[in-house]
Formats: sequence, C-alpha cells, structure tokens
Amino acid sequence: MIQINSLQKLFGEKKAVDIENYTINQGEMLGLVGNNGAGKTTLFRLILDLLQADRGNVCIDGTDVSKSEDWKTFTGAFIDDGFLIDYLTPEEYFYFIGRMYGLKKEEVDERLLPFERFMNGEVMGQKKFIRNYSMGNKQKIGIISAMLPHPRLLILDEPFNFLDPSSQAIIKHLLKRYNEEHNATVLISSHNLNHTVDICPRIALLEHGIIIRDIDNANGSAEKELEDYFNVGVKEEELAEEEEVQPLSTTDEPEVQEVQKDEEAKA
Repeated sequence: MIQINSLQKLFGEKKAVDIENYTINQGEMLGLVGNNGAGKTTLFRLILDLLQADRGNVCIDGTDVSKSEDWKTFTGAFIDDGFLIDYLTPEEYFYFIGRMYGLKKEEVDERLLPFERFMNGEVMGQKKFIRNYSMGNKQKIGIISAMLPHPRLLILDEPFNFLDPSSQAIIKHLLKRYNEEHNATVLISSHNLNHTVDICPRIALLEHGIIIRDIDNANGSAEKELEDYFNVGVKEEELAEEEEVQPLSTTDEPEVQEVQKDEEAKA
C-alpha cells in the first residue's frame, strides 16, 4: 500500500524526517508515536504530498505521490483545522466532500448515520459556520469528513485531541470497526499511548525523524515497551535533579552560623 524510500525532509540543518525504508501494507492499522518534534506530522504531510521531500519519495500502490494524483481518489485525511472550509456549515461541508467523491446527498446522509453518537447533537442543525464551533467539534467535523467517502487509506493526525473522554471512546470504536469492515489502511498519530495501544496492532516509534522501533502490538503487548521508552527521559531528569540538590548541613547555613556566634559571645 505505502512504500517509503530513502525519505528525507530538512528544515534548515535539522532532519525532520529521515527514513531509509518502510512499508505499510493494505489493511494495516498503524499507530505513529513519538515526542513533540519527532516528525510525525511532517511524515504525514510528506505521504499526502503537502510537503516536498529533500530526498527519496513515498509511493502509494506503486505510484510516487508527487508525480500522480490517482491516490487521492481513495485517500481521506485530517491533519488540522486548516483542512476545513470554515465559512461553510458542517452540512454544507459534508455535502461538498460528498460531491468531490461522486456521492449524492442521500448517500452522504446515510453515511453520516454511524456518526450520530459521535456528533452528540452538537454538530448538525446548529445553523452556524464551522469557524464558530469549539475545537472539539471542529475535530469531529474533520474526522467525519475524512471517513465519509470510505477511503481505502485513512490518515488522521492526533485524532483524540480536543475530544472529551466519551468522544474518544466512540471514535476508537469507529476507527477499529472501519478498519475491519473496509479492510482500509489506517494511519494515526497520537500522544495518547493508551488509545494507540488499544486500537493499533502495529506501532512505529519515531525519534528525531527516524523510525527507531517497529512494534508488533499483538494483544496490547507494546504498552510496557512504550512506557519504558518514554519514562527513561523522566527518570534521567529525576536522577540529575537529585544529584544537583544536596542537603546543606546546619553549620553550612549562614543564618545558623550567625546564631551560633551570638550564642558563643553571650557565653
């Protein structure tokens, strides 16, 4: 499905992405994890041809994404609210997306039905533009619009951001079911390790733009490995702080020394 070949993206002297070879197969559900600045969003933008690579390429179904747009007909994505047309209402936006993929209004309405619980009565029928919605509801609109055309490839950057716990639980269920029912390739990035481990059988761990681990997450087995990785930095900082902060003896403290001198003088 997706083949990454000698891919490199530089911002100044910093390598934001540096991946020699990586393959994502049709029907896989892959979670991309890493600290801020690890290169997750940059990688997604390269896959979607929103950024020009400095070296290498990304191929979808054997075609370089920078040299053909055929892959766009079966790809849905939501990276941030810049993907939205904020002067439309959600209904107008959904129908616009539907028309782009050759869907009739009735088909769009039917495909929106599974998202009713996710929208929670706060998205449709509000008679306001997308720009006037909360970040959480904008996130919902973006995710739904990406899934609406039933893409064979779905890419979502931080889909759990801005969502309340109930909405996070619902979208986890919807994404997992979508992957299984449509045999779709689903790529998500997330800072939330628990959600990623819950739904992604395969996890790629990024550090400084490099995939340093490709983890088989059978039965949630990746959770401990990821927790150990992300906790290493925290433990190192704690040890460093402990070494820096040494307790002072009472005789070393200036105020205590002055008191002792006064007492000695009185004696």
